[in-house]
Amino acid sequence: MSSTPLLRQLSIALCAALIGGCTLAGDVRPYAPMAPIQPIVVQAAAPTAGAIYAAGPGLNLYGDRRARDVGDLLTITLVENTMATTTASTAISKKSNVDVGTPTLFGAPVTLGGKDILGASAAAERDFAGKGNSAQSNRLQGSVTVTVIQRLPNGNLVIQGQKNLRLNQGDELVQIQGVVRAADIAPDNTISSSKVADARIAYGGRGAVAQSNAMGWLGRFFNSAFALF
Repeated sequence: MSSTPLLRQLSIALCAALIGGCTLAGDVRPYAPMAPIQPIVVQAAAPTAGAIYAAGPGLNLYGDRRARDVGDLLTITLVENTMATTTASTAISKKSNVDVGTPTLFGAPVTLGGKDILGASAAAERDFAGKGNSAQSNRLQGSVTVTVIQRLPNGNLVIQGQKNLRLNQGDELVQIQGVVRAADIAPDNTISSSKVADARIAYGGRGAVAQSNAMGWLGRFFNSAFALF
């Protein structure tokens, strides 16, 4: 049986793996739009006949300009700072020695050619030393104006928004999703990203600058699981 079909199949599989694993250098994949949160609805009390109260946003004569309803805009101030450091060190040492005394026969050692053939000794020594260090630091600052896409029964607001920048040497994307508490919104209608619950923040870019700072496809292949050596 010829090996040509087998080589052809292996070549096709390798090309498919390379194409599937290759993405544009610097490509950032935004999060999918947030699905509406299904809240636990509390049974509302029936309105009293003849009352002037009506449910809904209504007219707020003493309210401010802070976001509170679906469709309102809210500015998220990005103040993300993360730092992680890990250090590990291990050292193991073991030594073993075994000596067997020279036995005698009728009061004299057993020898062959003048050499003791029954005496024995063994020695073993094992050492291991390992050390590892890992450090990572990230910082993201700026602001993104988002839209309120849902208001929960407890007053919390589900927000979602993104900012796309097209610069001289490429494109950049900043996206944020999450849930904020209305009480945390400042009078100027801003809120820190550290107060966003279930926050999903994406930042990245693509273009000439991002491509020059990315590993080539051949280097990514030899650093992937497909490289067995």
